[in-house]
Amino acid sequence: MIDHIATFALILGLELVLGIDNILVISIMVARVEEVRRERARYLGLLFALILRIAILALLLAITGIKQSIIFGLSVRDLVMLSGGMFLLWKAIKEIHHTVEIIEDGDTKTTAGPANFAKAIRDIVLLDIVFSLDSVITAIGLTREIWVIIPAVIVSFLAILAFAKPIGEFILARPSLKILALSFLVTIGVTLFIEGLHQHVPRTFIYLPMGFAIIVEMLQMRFEQNRKKKVIRV
Repeated sequence: MIDHIATFALILGLELVLGIDNILVISIMVARVEEVRRERARYLGLLFALILRIAILALLLAITGIKQSIIFGLSVRDLVMLSGGMFLLWKAIKEIHHTVEIIEDGDTKTTAGPANFAKAIRDIVLLDIVFSLDSVITAIGLTREIWVIIPAVIVSFLAILAFAKPIGEFILARPSLKILALSFLVTIGVTLFIEGLHQHVPRTFIYLPMGFAIIVEMLQMRFEQNRKKKVIRV
């Protein structure tokens, strides 16, 4: 029993760390949905992603060939990582371009609104599958007890759901922070693509620069806030 609790804690920690990527993705994907529908898009996207993640978990427990080569020396996992990395790169670079050039999509609430809503849910689900693949495979490597893995996945899902909205709104209200978050997604996309080619990239090389960049950006925001207060007083 103690072993199962320790494994549960380990899997939960893994899911929460990898959930940082998910929060960034969710924040960007729902940004183009009209404000009154963002919360619903966030909930539905994550709910469908959770259902698919559990389905993938059950599927991987039933089969053993996910790491076996099927074409050009690439396995199913490699193909998912490659396609997911390219998709994330495309989405992040496109969004950076739209943000920097101040390009609006020109959608209307009656036509493009529902399309953007469905697109946001689709993108959240697809990218969550890509992000979850490695963590699910790792979880299976730690234990094949599905009753240990599923609660850890559900708890991490609830944590992501709790923090996705405040973090997302904080990022979207600050264009410089949004561009920084999109740049992180570019890095993550490149990392997924490289790992799909069997080249391991230590997560430390990603998260440490990300943390440092966020600290620098926070200091810059604090400086701008203090400068504005000083100007008002004068």
